[in-house]
Amino acid sequence: MITAENFRLDGKVALITGSGRNIGRGIAESFAALGAKVVINGHADIAAIETVAAEIRARGGAAVAIAADVGHDAEAGRLVAETVAAFGGLDILVSNVGIRRYRPFLEITPQEWDEVIRVNLSAAFYLSRHAIPHMQKAKWGRVIVISGFDGFWGQVTHRAPNIAAKAGLHGLAKAIAREFGPDGITANTVAPGAIDTVRDLSQYVHQPREKIVSEIPLGRFGEIDELAGACVLLAGAGGGFISGQVIHVNGGHYMI
Repeated sequence: MITAENFRLDGKVALITGSGRNIGRGIAESFAALGAKVVINGHADIAAIETVAAEIRARGGAAVAIAADVGHDAEAGRLVAETVAAFGGLDILVSNVGIRRYRPFLEITPQEWDEVIRVNLSAAFYLSRHAIPHMQKAKWGRVIVISGFDGFWGQVTHRAPNIAAKAGLHGLAKAIAREFGPDGITANTVAPGAIDTVRDLSQYVHQPREKIVSEIPLGRFGEIDELAGACVLLAGAGGGFISGQVIHVNGGHYMI
């Protein structure tokens, strides 16, 4: 029988990257509200991650802020090590860092391509390679990568490296799910559609909000908490038999 207890995360340690604002913050706050000890991560805005951690603690939760640029393996390793030092382990990893560049394909430089792939895709690999050994010791773990429906639908132009990286994230999750399932570790992808977040509108000039809304059957943008809900399912006992899958949170905009 499923009860609310199946969605509790008491005693679990969760690391959520890119959690100083928007989707990452919503996931971290939701996990903390359900009893997880959470690590808030970012590197561009230190004050933001410290504020999120402080607010969680003020509500009675357990949280620390650790700055690290996870687009570099050494930094990802340090972040995982400091997470374990702070809370004694690492049970749940949510890879939620990403950058977008609005650029016509033939104007993308190799340097720009490498940067987007490194931040959007390689970071998830770096984090996972450092986190999984701790999960293996516990014979329990959850790896969640935040992708995007452009990696499945490819509906937007001028985003080639981002689309490639987002598609690659799900491939990575499937590889982890297959190899580490015997260790009690699941790996899944959550693919947001149009979620109402604070964003750099200069990178969305080709996607008018009104047009997007008109294409969504539910007729609105999604809320951050609705995206966090999918992560809550995958992180807890209730989602323990879901692995190697993708959950699309997009109001029916893209269907498979």
